[in-house]
Parts: sequence; C-alpha cells; structure tokens
Amino acid sequence: MKKSSRIIFWIIFPILTVICSILLVFYLDLANGPFICLILECFVIVLFIIFRIMFRNRRFKYRMIPTLGLLFANLIILPMAQPTTEVYPAVTYKNPVKTDVLSLENGDIVGVYNKDKTVRVYAGIPYAKAPIGDLRWKEPQDVENWEGVKDCTKFAAKSMQSAGNSVTDGLADIYAAKGWYPDFNMNPSQNMSEDSLYLNIWRPNNDKTNLPILVFIHGGSLTTGSSAYSDYNGEEMAKKDVIMITIQYRLGVFGYFAHQELIDESENNTTGNYGLLDQIKALEWINKNASYFGGDKNNITIAGESAGSSSVSAICVSPLAKGLFKRAIGESSSIVVKKAPHTYRELSDALEVGEKIKNEFKCKSIADLRKISASKLVTTKYSNSSMTLDGYAINKKPYEVYEAHENNEEALLNGYNVKEADAFVIPTYLFSPTNKNNIKERLAKTFGDNVGNKIYELYKDKIEEDAFNTFNEIFSVYWFMQPHQSWSESALNAGVSVYRYQFTKENKYHGTYHAGEMIYAYGNVKNAKYKYRYNKSDEDLSSVMLTYWSNFAKYGNPNGDNLPNWPNYNLEDGKVMELGENVGLINDRYKDLYPLINEFIEEQLNAPQE
Repeated sequence: MKKSSRIIFWIIFPILTVICSILLVFYLDLANGPFICLILECFVIVLFIIFRIMFRNRRFKYRMIPTLGLLFANLIILPMAQPTTEVYPAVTYKNPVKTDVLSLENGDIVGVYNKDKTVRVYAGIPYAKAPIGDLRWKEPQDVENWEGVKDCTKFAAKSMQSAGNSVTDGLADIYAAKGWYPDFNMNPSQNMSEDSLYLNIWRPNNDKTNLPILVFIHGGSLTTGSSAYSDYNGEEMAKKDVIMITIQYRLGVFGYFAHQELIDESENNTTGNYGLLDQIKALEWINKNASYFGGDKNNITIAGESAGSSSVSAICVSPLAKGLFKRAIGESSSIVVKKAPHTYRELSDALEVGEKIKNEFKCKSIADLRKISASKLVTTKYSNSSMTLDGYAINKKPYEVYEAHENNEEALLNGYNVKEADAFVIPTYLFSPTNKNNIKERLAKTFGDNVGNKIYELYKDKIEEDAFNTFNEIFSVYWFMQPHQSWSESALNAGVSVYRYQFTKENKYHGTYHAGEMIYAYGNVKNAKYKYRYNKSDEDLSSVMLTYWSNFAKYGNPNGDNLPNWPNYNLEDGKVMELGENVGLINDRYKDLYPLINEFIEEQLNAPQE
C-alpha cells in the first residue's frame, strides 16, 4: 500500500467504522430486541475491524471479505433484534405476593399485592365471552361461570391490532424527548389475541366497602392500545381510596366493522359499534360485581383519553348506559359536536367500508369473513377507527341527545393539552414544513376559501412570527379543543356540572403533546421508568392532578383541602383551569377561533350532498 493510500485508509476507515457502528448500535437500541443481539453486534464489529486491518495490504477481493462478513452477519442479527412477545405481569417487582381468594359473581379469583402491600391488583378478569368464531361481530355475551380459582396475576392479551414497529416508535420517542437516551434494555411487546374482553382492578388493601370506582377506557384511535399501559396504572388512584378499573375492548376491524348482513342477523339491528358495546358490557359487569370487590355501583365515574375520551362521550349519550355510571372524565377527544373531526362516521360510510373489506378478502358472505384468521383480518387496508349512529348503542346524533337532556352523566371533567395535534400534523408535512408562504393555501385546503381566509386573518400576526407552530395550533383547536368546547356547552345546557382544564406542563418527554397528561393525572410520574424525563415540579403537579381526579371520582367535584380552587366552567367568562407550572384559572386562548370552526362545520352540513 502506498503511503498516500495508507494515510487515506487510517483517516477514512476509523471514521466510517465509527459511523456504521453507531448506526448499528442505534438501531439495536431502538429495536428493543434481546440483549444478546447487542453483544453479537459488538463482537462482529470488533472482528470486522481486526480483519479489515489485517487485510489492508491484500488484494481488493480479500479486503472485501471483512465487509461482506459484516453485511452477512447483520442480515442475521438485525432481524433477530425484534422484541419478544410476552404476557405482562400485573406488578413488576420480583416474587410478588398473592392475595387471598376473592369471590365474584362468576367465580373465584386471586390477584397480587403491590410492592408495599397497600393495593390489591386483580388483572385479566373476563367480563364477557370471547368474541371469536360465530361471536365475531356480535354483541358481547355474558361471561360464563368458571370452576376453581382463576389466576388474575397477569394482564390478558391486548386486543388484535396492527403490530407496532419498535424502531419507528423509538424514533418518535427521540423526537418527543428531543434527544437519544439509550438504555439497551429488552422491552418485550405485549401478546395480543382476539380473545381480549378482560378488565383489571386496583383496590386499596383495606376492608372498606362502598368505595368509589373509576373506570378508565384506553385510547389509540379505536385501533390500538392496551389496558396494561403504565401511564394509567391504577395503583396510585387506589391509594386515594378509589377503586380503579381499566378495560379492554375490540379494536379496528374487530370492533368497528359494519355490514348490512350483520344488521340483518342482529336482534338489535346493530352494527359498527362492537367496541362501544364491549365498554358498556364491562360497565354492566362492574355494576353486578361492585359489592364483591368493595365498590359502590352508585358511585362510578368513567374516564378515557383520546379515542377513550371519544368513547366516554359516546357512553354519555348511549341509552344502553343509562344508570350504569354517574360522572365522566374526558381527556383530549369528544364526538359531541355537530360534525366530529374524527372517531365518528355516518352509518352509510361505515357500511360502504364494510363491503370493501368483504371484497378485499374475496368473501361472499359474513360467514366466509368470520373464517378468516384474526392475524390476516387485522391487515385490512381500510380504516375502522370510528363509531357510528347505529340506532342501538347510539340512537341519536350525540349533540341531539344533550339538546333533549337525555345524556347520562351528572358531572363532567374534561380538557386538552396545548400541542394536541403536533404529533399528527408534523408527520403529514414532514418533507414540506408549513411556512408563512404556504399556510394560507393549506388552511383553505381544509377549511375552504371562506373560513380558511378568516382563520388566516385571525392568526395573521402569529403566522408572521411562527407559521409552523401556528398551523399546528389551529389544527389542535379543530381536532381537539373545539370538540371539548362543544361538549362543555352541550353539557352545561343539559344541566351538567362542568370542570374544564388545559394541560400546559412541559417536560423532557411528551410534555403537552397528545396523551402527555395521562401519567400526571393517574399519579404515575413518580413511578416513571425513565426518571430523566421528569423532575420535582412534575411530581408535584402529578400529585395535584391525581387529587383533583380522585376527588371528582368520589364527590363529583375536584376541589379539596390545600388545592387551588377549581370553579365550575361557565360560558360567560369561559375561563379554564391551567394545569402546568401554574395551577389556576386562565382565559381560554382559543375562544375567537371556535366560532370560525363552527361556521366551517355549518358549511359542511349545508353543502349539497353528492
């Protein structure tokens, strides 16, 4: 090797080796696969470096052997670096202690204590028959009695859903955290099954009875999610003497598929709302069993976030849920609006998509479609992420139920985060960010020339200053804030006590993005796996929010001793409770945009139908 070539080699080779090594290790961290993959990767990289140096003076075909070896090894290692699938335990400490046997209406169960034995946890309790075989796309059926003692120390499998990609999820986390914090721990994914109609109970380890119950419905666009996520673990709520229950329900094509054949075969003439019917069936089970686990069936609050909050608003208007609960908490979504921007669709649209799905799998009937495996059916290219007015679970347009004062809740706590839409808008325009030169056109594309121009004029000064974030804010209001404004107005007019909030607390992770408030509201900041994301101010806010939420579940009023006063929301001043570095009333910063969005909705409703 010539001197010049040696100089180039010893400069370029280390740089390229370091870059490739970092990229490979970076991928392995994001993949969340077995730790052995990282060890193998490091071993292969070391061998590559050794042999590449040894062969540096050999012919080209020999010099290529280490590189080809590295490529071949990674063709084996990288596919191996996918996370394993496991059953999630109800508690994470080693050698958990089991509880005494608890008798329920359908049989006996045993759970586990939390680490300090202040809470009893019962996970994976069936509340309905498995919706498989002929029960796919049918109303949920009562669970059958079981013999012996059912082990309820682990969460049930999550509902069928498209498998997430750990690498893209990791990249999203890096974006949210504004930095890479590698841990190289294997993070197994939760197992999933079509047999998923189970719930989990956290109750204080005491002999108290008639305790208030909070039932949490997870989000995930009605297509993903699990009742086992740590952000809404019920342990801290139970320490406040509130029984917390998280439930699972059918998702996607299993939960919101609609078809005329299903209407014809149903004694209730329903289709398209199987996931919603599951949620109501869970409430029925909870009402029947509340006294067994020390709960008060007359003091039940339902809560949910994102699609779970949309579900809460749907349960508030469902005639099937009348008398099954008293209060509602909605975080970051509602379908109580004249035209919901998401999570709700017309039955005709749902039936049209259902027919396309039947054709997609080349089936002649629903009977044929029921024979398709769950793992294949979940791959459908058509979205099933919306409830519908089926005449049974929902028998009127949601806002009309409130106009008729037929809604089910007597008190409502609801609100949203500052940057709700960022995680949805930014990826859409990832390679063409919004700026002050294209924002007017983009507003018109969604809202039409008339309303789009009015919104542009309203936000003109902010657009000049920061068009990118202003555009995201406008869509946050359209998709999230305005539906909550509509829900609050409708509830107030129906005689409901309303408490309204806006979450503004930033941190080193999700902060005020969509879903960022959950870990605070249910008291889990201090239990966070990654401590670097939060500090004492986060723990303090979490303590305040947990107390507000638990007080509301107990009394229908979030206020209590040593808490900033949270008055009822009223339309005259329109002030909302800020939950952030400051906890106190603030002016609703979006009140001037609500009328324009309402104008846009009216234009849509009055537009000629094609």
